[in-house]
Amino acid sequence: MYPRPLQDIVETEEFINDSLGEIETGNHLVLVILKKDSQEFLGCTAIHEIHSKNPELGIWLKKSAQGKGYGLEAITGLKRWADENLDYEYLIYDVDKANIPSRRIPEKLGGQIIREYDKTNLSGRVLYILEYKILRQ
Repeated sequence: MYPRPLQDIVETEEFINDSLGEIETGNHLVLVILKKDSQEFLGCTAIHEIHSKNPELGIWLKKSAQGKGYGLEAITGLKRWADENLDYEYLIYDVDKANIPSRRIPEKLGGQIIREYDKTNLSGRVLYILEYKILRQ
C-alpha cells in the first residue's frame, strides 16, 4: 500500500537485508509467501512491532497472486500465530478504502474500523486509509 515499485535489484537486496535486521531485533516477524504446490514466490507478509499492545499486520502480493485468496490465508495464519505467541490487545490492519478485496481480509477476521486518514505513499499517491482493529480470538 505504501511502497513504490522497486527500481532495481539493489533496492530488492536492501529490502531483504532490512527485513532480516528487523527479524534479528525481534521487533518484526517478516515472512515470504510461497505457493504450496510449486514454491513460487507470491509476496511478503509481516507483523510489525510484535511486542506492542497493538502489533500491525501487513502484506504485499505480486499482481498475478492477487484475488486468489492468498492474502486472507497469509493474514489468517499470522493472526493465529499472534494469538498463540503474543500478548496483545488487538492487531492493526491498514487498508486503502478503495481496495475492496483487501478490505475483506480484516472484515472476515472480525475487524472493525477504528480510524480513517489520508496517507501519501512512496509513489506520491494519496490513499484514504481505513485502520481496522482485529481482536484476539
